[in-house]
Amino acid sequence: MPLMPFLSYALVTSFTPGPNNIMSLDSARRLGLKKAFPFMLGVTAGCFAIMLLACYVNLVLYHFLPRIKIWMNVLGSLYMLYLAIKIAKSKSSTRDNGQNEGYSFKSGLLLQFINLKIILYGITVISTFVMPYGASYITLFAISLLLTGIGFAAIVCWAVFGALFQRFINKYERSFNIIMALLLLYSALSIWI
Repeated sequence: MPLMPFLSYALVTSFTPGPNNIMSLDSARRLGLKKAFPFMLGVTAGCFAIMLLACYVNLVLYHFLPRIKIWMNVLGSLYMLYLAIKIAKSKSSTRDNGQNEGYSFKSGLLLQFINLKIILYGITVISTFVMPYGASYITLFAISLLLTGIGFAAIVCWAVFGALFQRFINKYERSFNIIMALLLLYSALSIWI
């Protein structure tokens, strides 16, 4: 498995703005870190479930449809290219709508099953960086744990440094987005070299 492209993709995808990160930032900003923690644990549990499902769906596809490997790599590369373009073109994500909704473990967990970013991320990272190099059940479980750990680190960072991180991103958002887009482009190209 190409470790650097794999980690680049996992880190960029996990730490860039998305529903999990924005909601973790917002919940900690509104409720405080201690009260936001159950929501973050729910996000983490849901992320782990999605990663395991992505592993085993990809495993079934690889065993029963060997010709699908090339198409999964093509789709994974195209999705990463799409994300790179979307990140590079994105506008400011800062907004405060004045709502003060509670965040719970259950809402964090259920969010993952409708969060297209995490679902596509799981399918893409497993099909592109893991499955082509062979994977045992133990490897797939370990990769799921690793990806969940990276995701948990991301939401905790967004929550803990919410106000500071938000100001930094607003000030340097264009540069940050271009760097993230270039890292995604590198990840997509590395599949083919």
